Amino acid sequence: MMHLSWLRKGRFVLWAIGAGIGLMVLAFQNPARAEEQASPEKAASAKAPTEPQDRSGEKEKPSPEAQPKPPAAPEQPKPPVASKEKSTPAPEGPFRKLAPGILRKVEPAVQVEETSAVHDHLGLVVEHPDYTWAKNVRFPHRVWCLEFQYKPVRTISVDLPQKNGAMQPKVIWYLVYSVTNTGRTLVPHHEADGAFRVTTEAAPVRFVPEFFLLDRETNKVYPEKIIPLAVAQIRLREDPNRTFYNTAEMMREIPVGQTVWGIATWEDVDPRVDMFSVYLKGLTNAVRWEDIPEKYQKGDPSSGRRLWVKTLKLNFWRPSDEFNETENFCRTGIPPLLERGLPAQPEHEWVYLH
Repeated sequence: MMHLSWLRKGRFVLWAIGAGIGLMVLAFQNPARAEEQASPEKAASAKAPTEPQDRSGEKEKPSPEAQPKPPAAPEQPKPPVASKEKSTPAPEGPFRKLAPGILRKVEPAVQVEETSAVHDHLGLVVEHPDYTWAKNVRFPHRVWCLEFQYKPVRTISVDLPQKNGAMQPKVIWYLVYSVTNTGRTLVPHHEADGAFRVTTEAAPVRFVPEFFLLDRETNKVYPEKIIPLAVAQIRLREDPNRTFYNTAEMMREIPVGQTVWGIATWEDVDPRVDMFSVYLKGLTNAVRWEDIPEKYQKGDPSSGRRLWVKTLKLNFWRPSDEFNETENFCRTGIPPLLERGLPAQPEHEWVYLH
């Protein structure tokens, strides 16, 4: 029994010696692991990064691979790539290019005969019939006329506010046009010997337009109505880059060589209208007048005188009816078939109206 107990003690001593030798080998191969196995608290502190030191106590210089990399510079935004699609052009250019024949032109119509007229001094002749020098007197008159271009009348549906505050869709008839001062004003001159001659002068003119639409079948007149909301939508359709003025805004002095664009609008036109004419006053200052002595009133120089104003007349016809009047085009001129036996009407003509 004594022999067995000493044997057991010997085995324990050998096991302890072997375990100690094993720990020493592990410590030599991996000191941090041995230290971690020896004490959990020391192992936790061993995880903290420490700078390696050489045997002389100086800090080792870390290798280039071990040096921390500086933070990367923020990436600069790349310039936007130019898109193949054109961006929305700014107002006033470039203007929309129209196909040939879409824009109709009316050349300025001025005649030498319009620069003067022979009449009596009505007031003097009525009160003093013996004043022969007051009879058959030549009255000079400077005459100008603007160049006029237009597109055929079209229609557009616009939501317009009503008296009750609600919006209601309305079919608006409109005419897109432009006027240009070509700088050709006829100026009459009386010579000392009684001769009469006319010269040309370039001068600004004042444009005061007046539009109205006439149904040729019923002779109903539709005065123009200024509709700012409609003008805004018409501009988007016709040319968003061009400035269009309504009739009130078109009342201005136009310098020589300047072109101004406008839009005339009408509301509540009978949808059954298929032949109509648009009249424009103010395109020229040419006039005619007639004296009626019986209607002259003393103290009123304008009484007894009847005046006619030279007016541009544009003729149109519509191929549609009252059931299809949205966004349609009108044709210029009136064929003889539509006039029911009457002669055909040209695209435009000059007439004299009261």
